[in-house]
Amino acid sequence: MRLGVYLRELWGHKLGLALSFVIAVVATTQIVYGISLAPPGIEGRSLGMASASTHVIVDAPKSTVVDPGTDSYTIESLSNRALILGNVMASQPVRQYIARRAGISVGQIRAESPLTPDQPRAMVDSAHAPHVSDISRRPDEYRLSIQADPMASVLDVYAVAPTAEEATRLANASVDGLRDYLGSVAARERTPRLDQARLEQLGRATGGSIDAGAGPRIALISFLLVFAFACLGVLFFARVRRGWEIASDATSAPPPHGAG
Repeated sequence: MRLGVYLRELWGHKLGLALSFVIAVVATTQIVYGISLAPPGIEGRSLGMASASTHVIVDAPKSTVVDPGTDSYTIESLSNRALILGNVMASQPVRQYIARRAGISVGQIRAESPLTPDQPRAMVDSAHAPHVSDISRRPDEYRLSIQADPMASVLDVYAVAPTAEEATRLANASVDGLRDYLGSVAARERTPRLDQARLEQLGRATGGSIDAGAGPRIALISFLLVFAFACLGVLFFARVRRGWEIASDATSAPPPHGAG
């Protein structure tokens, strides 16, 4: 019943209703496409998300995978090394190599290091400290989640990006970037090849879209929310204006005949 009263009252303010529609269209365009004032123009934004994954064996220079004589101590040692390298992959220096391989800015990459019983929380650096703005993360961020298998020297790398191609490129770049970093450290420290860990990627990354229809839904929800709030603003200001006029009329009205 009250909804009908509000709608009838709103219909009486056709100018405000039209203004609310325009505001909703402009806000939705800004969210979906992005409006630039300098220089003037409209840029398309990707509102979808895609993921890709790859898996990496952290092995010794002489492969332990095909060596039947590999003992449990060596396997445990390699598993611990894989965990270390998973944390190294999520670090700032390695993200720079990953960003270079992926062709994006290092500031766009958010990486989560492996979690273990000894380390139940992700390591946080100055570039990835929690912020209030995290509650409204945009889908055009590039994210890496690195997991270490506690029973084997295997790293599972999961990448999220706006498109499947970018997610696949990011997942592959994480492995290639880690190799680049380890190679630079080995060259600087003059570490013999026989003492270096070997990264064997189990095939290049594969991925696909998570939600290809996110764009239209985000646009529709954004339009309805902005339009609803704009209409509420029209009703609010209309009532304030009417109350102001009533109070003004009461103040300026002459006193009743015979008063005083």
